[in-house]
Amino acid sequence: MALNNTYDARLLQQETAVGAGVQLLLLAVLGTAIGLGPAGWLTGLAFGLATWAVLSRALHRSRPRSFGVANRVTLGRATLVGGVTALVADSFQSPPPVTVLVALTTVALILDAVDGKVARRTGSSTALGARFDMEVDAFLILVLSVYLAASVGPWALLIGAMRYAFVAAAKFLPWLNGTLPPSTARKTVAALQGVLLLLGGSGILPYALTFGVVALALTLLTWSFGRDIGWLWRTRGSVEREVARIEVERLRETAGAGAS
Repeated sequence: MALNNTYDARLLQQETAVGAGVQLLLLAVLGTAIGLGPAGWLTGLAFGLATWAVLSRALHRSRPRSFGVANRVTLGRATLVGGVTALVADSFQSPPPVTVLVALTTVALILDAVDGKVARRTGSSTALGARFDMEVDAFLILVLSVYLAASVGPWALLIGAMRYAFVAAAKFLPWLNGTLPPSTARKTVAALQGVLLLLGGSGILPYALTFGVVALALTLLTWSFGRDIGWLWRTRGSVEREVARIEVERLRETAGAGAS
């Protein structure tokens, strides 16, 4: 059994290493094709290293039997997001190749609709896979909002920062950690964010329409978060009782361990 576990661990390490290698290859292609500058290279490398480190740690903690096809799709999407991140970082020094940026973002958004379906069809849905998918989505939205902030204004950063602000607030307000009910509206708004920001950053719209598209994305996201926060506030009592119950059980286990 120990040999099998070691073998599985090595396979998982190989998966993440391949992902890091593909990220480096994509940066090399971008560097050769468009002359990626130092800012783009450094940011892209930092993204690739951070993705490899965080994913490796998560796999070590969850210890899945295999990486899974769906996670490979998400890892490929993360690689594309790394390329977009490098291009956006480089855009502060020189005008970005909008066509390449749009192409990478488009493929990443298309693959976002693929990994979930693959996970469900293969029966390989996991908490790690869902979290990995969500973090890649959130970071792509953050990067696109940074890119658009340069043209429409700093307020566009609110789109990318909103989810991270919610997570930070949940550290101090436990009721925000409650489980939300399934919502088609929430999923629709989340899916529209990438599409609207891609449209706004494509350069095909006049400034007024670009401004309007980005403002629409922010309005929809604010409504969605506000709706969910309102629901969590109304049901906060049950969450607080569950947190208290878990804390009591933890204290009892600690006391029992000390007594033994």
